[in-house]
Amino acid sequence: MMTNRNSLPTFTLLVVLMTLFSGCASINLDTHVAETPEQALSIAADENDPQRAQRYLLRIASNYQTKGDHAAARKILLHDLLKSAEGQLLEQQRLLAMVSAIELEDRTWAEELAATSKTEDFLQYPSDLLARAANLQAQTQALAGEPLDAAMTLILLGQTDSSTSPQNIHDRIWNQLKTVDSQELQASNNKAIGFENQGWLELASTLRNTSGNLDAQGRLIRQWQNNWPGHPAAQTLPKELALMADISSSRPENIVLALPLNGPLASAGKAIRDGFIAAYYDDSTNRSKTDIRVVDTTNQSFLELYGKLSTSNADLIVGPLEKAGLTELSEMNTLPVPVLGLNYLPNDHKAPDGLYQYGLSAEDEARQIARQLAKDNITRILALIPSGEWGDRVTTALTNKLEETGVTALHVQRFFPEDNLRAITADVLGVTASRQRAIDVERTIGLNVEFEPRPRQDAEAIVMVAAPTIARQFKPLFAFYFAGNLPVYAPSITYEGVPNPSRDRDLNNVIFTDIPWVLAEDNPLRSDAEKYLSGTKGQLGRLFAMGADAWQLSKRLPLLQQVKDAAINGHTGTLTMAPSGAIHREQLWAKFVNGSPEVLETKSPDALVSGE
Repeated sequence: MMTNRNSLPTFTLLVVLMTLFSGCASINLDTHVAETPEQALSIAADENDPQRAQRYLLRIASNYQTKGDHAAARKILLHDLLKSAEGQLLEQQRLLAMVSAIELEDRTWAEELAATSKTEDFLQYPSDLLARAANLQAQTQALAGEPLDAAMTLILLGQTDSSTSPQNIHDRIWNQLKTVDSQELQASNNKAIGFENQGWLELASTLRNTSGNLDAQGRLIRQWQNNWPGHPAAQTLPKELALMADISSSRPENIVLALPLNGPLASAGKAIRDGFIAAYYDDSTNRSKTDIRVVDTTNQSFLELYGKLSTSNADLIVGPLEKAGLTELSEMNTLPVPVLGLNYLPNDHKAPDGLYQYGLSAEDEARQIARQLAKDNITRILALIPSGEWGDRVTTALTNKLEETGVTALHVQRFFPEDNLRAITADVLGVTASRQRAIDVERTIGLNVEFEPRPRQDAEAIVMVAAPTIARQFKPLFAFYFAGNLPVYAPSITYEGVPNPSRDRDLNNVIFTDIPWVLAEDNPLRSDAEKYLSGTKGQLGRLFAMGADAWQLSKRLPLLQQVKDAAINGHTGTLTMAPSGAIHREQLWAKFVNGSPEVLETKSPDALVSGE
């Protein structure tokens, strides 16, 4: 009996020890749900069977994805425990990884996935997963900046999956091909293998060389269809190309250019008119098909003028420039003759059907600055913005976009040009508050305190919205208050539009956005215009470029409206259209170096729909 009593504790101890040393033997990995990614990884690390651990991790990652927590899924999917996955486990891991990389817009992760994938990889998946795998693969390649690979994946999907919609997949193939670099596209076209690949690449290469001529593009599309009658895209053209072919034969023939040619807006109106006419004559389109009539809008109701013009044979009215005139049109529900307004309606006015809005919007620049800050991983900024209605609009656009992109505006300081700029700078940098705290301390303790003003330490950048004469004073003041190391971002208002190194040296290192007309090195229209016309530089030059782009827009409004990703590479930026009919612009970026602007990068892709 004594022996039996002693053996029971020994047996119990053995059971306890076996449980301790068996790791997760007591956990059913087929059903267990981890509370955190770290717990899942810890449990998997204790499992002796690597494949069983990997199946567990993939199931937990999939659970997180189902709940929308892709950040948690990423912690698991990128862990070393899954790097040895093979066969079906590897295929499952790649599929899940592509899902989260896309959802998180993780370009670095997408680049790693794209670097180890081939076009035909998605064919390894079962038939019920094949289309999903192909679509994820193409999206990942596009996110990784490999649009040609994405297009090749979609072309192969179209060949292997008869259930896909030809229109949908052809639109997606085209959206990728039109952003491929010209040299890469030409090189791929020269060595393309396979009937469908060759046809697609020849189509893209052919249209790349038309310099934005809509008539030429329409002719080449129809010619390509005749040369490739058996090609799937010839039978179902991408929607954008079908519209281009149709628009080239049905563009407006009678255009009224309605602008103020007298009064305070005369200089602006004449610059836009000159740009519009110059682009018209620079276009190799058959001009005998287009008639342009110029009408002065000075001192008259635009609504009344529109009533008269709409009973004529006008196909399109370009104007007005005056915001008040555009606002008058918002009283109508539908415009019988379409209008390309050269300004924007107030936010509380709804655009009637048939009204398009285009201009050099300061709000577009503010939103672009906010996006760039987020792209540069800047999360906290200070801002200097002029007081007044214009500044109100810029402030609203900037702060709304900052909030959307996750950037915090720590302080927005408004100012008038006549203000004490030194005091304004001290306020925005927090130096004034710092000085006041020192004064309060002195009053409290009754002694003088040694004090050196310092700016706030939580800001990572400054957004400076100021005209050149004001900006040249602000920038040195940042250094004076020990904030010279903060990057400064600015809109086009900061640059006069003409290089002036001796005056702009104080703006060194300021990063600013401006239109291609001002910053791009090669521009044949600008070169010709400078020879024969005045008012092609500075602020009037920007309006001249706006007029030139208004001509390009006049022929492509239906295209921009009906094709989601359609764009024009214009003189004022990459132009796209919102559902409301408002045209938005994406400009170039430059940096002042030794007092002169140097372009940092070309944000506009080498587009196939061009307004050059």
